[in-house]
Amino acid sequence: MKREVHFDQMAQEATSLDYLHEVEHGAARIARLDSAITEAVKSAPPQMRAVIEALQALRGIAHVSAVTVVADLGELSRFARARQLMAYGGIVPSEDSSGERTRRGNITKTGNAYLRRVLVEAAWAYRHRPSVGAKLRKRQAHVSEEIEEISWKAQQRLHQRYKKLLAKGKNKGVVMTAVGRELLGFIWAIGIKVETAQQEPLQRAA
Repeated sequence: MKREVHFDQMAQEATSLDYLHEVEHGAARIARLDSAITEAVKSAPPQMRAVIEALQALRGIAHVSAVTVVADLGELSRFARARQLMAYGGIVPSEDSSGERTRRGNITKTGNAYLRRVLVEAAWAYRHRPSVGAKLRKRQAHVSEEIEEISWKAQQRLHQRYKKLLAKGKNKGVVMTAVGRELLGFIWAIGIKVETAQQEPLQRAA
């Protein structure tokens, strides 16, 4: 049954029904958007689809998150180093230099706010001990062993990073931002690996 709670007063019952309708409407909208995203990915270039699939091998990065990352960044290989990608995402600390003294401040927040939000949300998954659950194992079913190894390395490093920063007394917002920044480095590593593998057959054919 959809509802197990009922109210005697008409106003409360009407309010309850209105809230329920909004929840159902929101769920239906999310389902429609998820379906639209899935269809859009099917028409994307093969290299982009391969990167989207590979990124889902990472803990905390499912289909919509992977699509968001790739849609915003395009080819990961356009960034020569992971640090450049972190700067593009606006998730590196700002600096105030004066002579020999350098003071680091809050993150720059340049670039795409949606990308930063995806990274920080994904970072929360790394507060848990490294493990491969059923959902993650399913997402890794079609990726190479190299991609799985990068994913496992990410789990180990980012979980340790989380514990270390937390032990230093950092607040969780700062901790998750730092973990999200390092996660972007692993995203770059996977993107480079996949894009290189996709380009090799084309280069041999040429």
